[in-house]
Amino acid sequence: MSETETYSTLRQAVRDVCQRFPMSYWRDLDQRRVYPEAFMQAMTEAGFLAPLIPQEYGGLGLSLAETSVILEEVNRSGGNAGTVHAQVYTMGTLLRHGSEEQKRRYLPEIARGTLRLQAFGVTEPEAGTDTTRISTSAVRDGDFYVISGEKIYISRVQHSDLMILLARTTPREQVRKKTEGLSVLLVDLHEALEGGLTVTPIRTMLNNETNRLQFNQVRVPVANRIGEEGHGFRYILDGMNAERILIASECIGDGRWFLAQAIARAKERVVFDRPIGQNQGIQFPLAQAYAHVEAADLMRWRAATLFDQGQSCGAEANMAKLLAADASWEAANAAMQTFGGYGLTSDYDIERKFRETRLYLIAPISTNLILAYLAEHTLGLPRSY
Repeated sequence: MSETETYSTLRQAVRDVCQRFPMSYWRDLDQRRVYPEAFMQAMTEAGFLAPLIPQEYGGLGLSLAETSVILEEVNRSGGNAGTVHAQVYTMGTLLRHGSEEQKRRYLPEIARGTLRLQAFGVTEPEAGTDTTRISTSAVRDGDFYVISGEKIYISRVQHSDLMILLARTTPREQVRKKTEGLSVLLVDLHEALEGGLTVTPIRTMLNNETNRLQFNQVRVPVANRIGEEGHGFRYILDGMNAERILIASECIGDGRWFLAQAIARAKERVVFDRPIGQNQGIQFPLAQAYAHVEAADLMRWRAATLFDQGQSCGAEANMAKLLAADASWEAANAAMQTFGGYGLTSDYDIERKFRETRLYLIAPISTNLILAYLAEHTLGLPRSY
């Protein structure tokens, strides 16, 4: 299906919300490093923060493919869908592996917006992307787990009520496989902040509120454990294919935004008595970036379709993220060259989106690690890490 044929009604509904938040809104937030509270409230009221939540719990009950359209359109409007995708994909673990009691307790409130689940506590300073080496521990003490350790680059903690946390319930040296002994806990952040959790903000080059977390004997009820003890690594992995596909859709949105801005500029900017878009030095990079964005989009649809059909899609999800991140960065560079010096000024928003889309080459997973995954699991080459 062509882009214009896919979910046109949903696209327009998202655009209607985004049009209320022009680029001056995002520019101001970026300069002040402020959370997009008004935008998030509007998206909540439209139901776009609960697309994957089943209708029986108050959500929209959409497919992953449809959900990816929401994120694409936010970025395509010139906004930043980071605060939206956080709640969409972090709750995947709860949706797939939470108990019925947990779902009925939390999902309706998340869908209404009275609870926010936007924090995902996995990464640690010494472990990085080697998740099995995390050392944050959760020691059983009666009806509670006592958590000690440190997490880093955990975003939106200040604007979340709940956090999905991955911790070791069995020391690494006591398990048969390094992926065992990890458990997932749903942490009430308000209680944790009063009971030993310290949050230290980390300033980055873009408006993405992220933090270092230190757990000092934080107590979390055993009832807040998602799934079985020791099987948390598998639960977290289950959501990663969805995450890759959703991030790919944001990159595609960015790529299309950059191209739209650059094309308009190339037509109107006159140098040496001719529009710069008449020059092949401008045309070719934009045409090449366009081709790559469209190709990445096809892989996004392929991966999302497989996911929604319940089929294996690890390779496709990773390729979608890889190709889309590369394509959006290519489009960003082409747009920067088209705007020239004007691209560096904040008034044109190119430099803001340039910084934002650069993130996706390294997070939530680097393109190098995706290539290593494809080499081993798809091409059958020896493991490199």
